[in-house]
Formats: sequence, structure tokens, C-alpha cells
Amino acid sequence: MNPQVEDYRQQFERIASEAKELAAGLTEAQFNWRPAPDEWSIEECLAHLTVVGQVEVEAVEKAVDLAKAKGITGTGPFEYPVWERFIVRETEPPVRHRMPAPKRFVPVHGQPITGILPTFLHLQRQFTIQTERADGLDLRRVKVPTPITRLLKLSLGATLAQAAAHERRHLAQARRVRERLR
Repeated sequence: MNPQVEDYRQQFERIASEAKELAAGLTEAQFNWRPAPDEWSIEECLAHLTVVGQVEVEAVEKAVDLAKAKGITGTGPFEYPVWERFIVRETEPPVRHRMPAPKRFVPVHGQPITGILPTFLHLQRQFTIQTERADGLDLRRVKVPTPITRLLKLSLGATLAQAAAHERRHLAQARRVRERLR
């Protein structure tokens, strides 16, 4: 397996493990507790990642299918343009600039652990599957529309890196909430 693909795959597996650890032993009240009215709960962080991730993983799946049909292969290592590396770096924790979630990605508050956590973990498995399917493709030439706008497309490799960075960003946010639980 391409080392970059393997790295992305491992990132999604670590994210799933971190989410399990983060939610372990929490009551519904703790899972849904907000530190302040304008701050998200652990539930909202995971719900947001699930909603955004479902759009991302579907776009990745379509891009992989199209790339395989067109034979857009490559062995790497792949270098990504400066602007794509900037997007990934800005998404990665610690947060340098707060970015409000687009309205369609603002999570519903008050969902149960039994609904959110398994759905989030399933999504991580979907990211892992699509990452494995991307092995052998040219991670720079294959383009994926972003969840914010279909007009902006990132390379497949940068999309996977950005999706994992976005997940780490909100897991760090959820971890800070957990640390503040009474």
C-alpha cells in the first residue's frame, strides 16, 4: 500500500479510537452538556463531524470511482499545492482561526450517545474503506469537491488530509468539553 494512503487510513482508525475513548463512561447528560450556551457539547462535535463527513465520504467515493474508470493512477509520493497545504494546516488543531459552521452543518443538540457514536464510528469505517480504495490512484490529480462548495475542488490526498484534520479539530474541542465536565 502507498505510504501516504496507509498514513491516511491509520489517521481515520486513530480518530475512531479517540472518539470511543472520549465518549466512554459518559451519561447522556454529560454527552449533551454544553459548557456555555454558545459552545458545543461532545454530542454536537461528533454530530457535526458526522454530517460533514457524510458529504465528504460520498464525494470521495464518487471521485475514486471516476478516477478508477478513467485510469488516473500514480505511485507517489504526492506533493500538494501550497494553497491545499494551507487549508489543511488551518484546519488542524490547535485552532488558529475560528470558523463558524455553515448552517447546514450546525448539529442538532440533544441526540443520544447510542445514535451519534455508532454513526460516527461507521463514518470512520467508510473513510477507511474509501482511503483503501484510493490506493494506486494519483492522489494529486484526482479532484474532490469540498463540502462547502462544489466550485472548490481539492486533490484526493488533500481532501483525506483535510477531513482527518477537521475531525481532529473537533475531537480536541470535545476533549476540552470533557475536561470541564462537573
